[in-house]
Amino acid sequence: MKSIRLKPGKDRSLHRRHPWVFDGAIAKGRADAGETVRVEDAEGQFLAWGAFSPDSRIRVRAWSFDAQQRIDAAFFRATLARAIALRERLAIASNGVRLVHGESDGLPGLIVDRYGDTLVAQFGSCGVERWKDTIADALIELTGCPRLYERSDTSSRELEGLPQVTGWLRGDGPTALELHEHGWRLGLDIALGHKTGYYLDQRDSRLACHEYVRRLGLGEMLNCFSYTGGFTVAALAGGASHVTSIDSSGPALEQARANLALNGLDPARATFLDADVNASLRRFLAEGRQFDAIVLDPPKLAPTVAHAERAARAYKDLNRLGLKLLRPGGVLLTFSCSGGIGVELFHKIVASAGLDAGVDAAILQRLGGAPDHPTDLTFPEGEYLKGLVVMRKP
Repeated sequence: MKSIRLKPGKDRSLHRRHPWVFDGAIAKGRADAGETVRVEDAEGQFLAWGAFSPDSRIRVRAWSFDAQQRIDAAFFRATLARAIALRERLAIASNGVRLVHGESDGLPGLIVDRYGDTLVAQFGSCGVERWKDTIADALIELTGCPRLYERSDTSSRELEGLPQVTGWLRGDGPTALELHEHGWRLGLDIALGHKTGYYLDQRDSRLACHEYVRRLGLGEMLNCFSYTGGFTVAALAGGASHVTSIDSSGPALEQARANLALNGLDPARATFLDADVNASLRRFLAEGRQFDAIVLDPPKLAPTVAHAERAARAYKDLNRLGLKLLRPGGVLLTFSCSGGIGVELFHKIVASAGLDAGVDAAILQRLGGAPDHPTDLTFPEGEYLKGLVVMRKP
């Protein structure tokens, strides 16, 4: 077994059970991509077993902090079984569930979502790439699903020195599927859709949108970065009189239209714009338009803390425009999925946007990832999704 020796004083994060070892912390030692290594402190004492990534700044990702643990097929099967058992206990009322959430489930770099009888997996690190076949076999056995599709086409693969890969790992068949949640039907394509096909992490936020529209009697809504219209369906099902959905993807908007039909919703109550969100918001402002509810769910703008300053300016401008377009008594649901933007910073950004907009507003609720996207206590980076429900005071 190869060993990685850390520099003096660089072992504190591992003692706190944080799973990452950065390249600058390593004094000596090397291994092949994905190979299991023994991580030691400067005196040679055991700290963790981990997977080595020779091309990544995150040079080692920890599998286990137990010196007696063997990293083998049995380890992966048992770790996957624990993750799947947790989701079964959660009893999520949807056929779309995240079964494995990377580091927070003890499997750094691995994402597994289930859509009905089909699994979709992303192998985002050298460690899980090396054990891909073992993991695939265990997933099929533990879930009873006959099909497993790979969506290893994320930017993290490039940072790991791995090529992007997509396609069937086990089984085959159509990639167009249907998600059921909260009594709604949402079409998706696991080969072409974002992430593994859909944003399962926003499941509870879509329900929150539905409930605010219903309880407060919100009429006209603007859904920005609408993708395939999950929030649009939620709002219309909650009684919104009209929803304008904006996205820069024509195919996503076509699926959004189809999702209205799947749910028996009147297409006359919806407008779909294939356009730039920022330009559209400025145009609406110039036209004097206002809305009772607005959703701002932009793509990731700050993948790391290094990108936070520039991203903060973009988030602030977006929220400033959104708050200006919100009617008094209206509700803004605003989100950041950027790992480099923490919960406190996001709050400050939206508060600053409110000041610049000249809007008096209050936070009604904080939102985050659905329960099947847990955040391990030792891995705060896992809390990437954060949201605020903000009411413009009447």
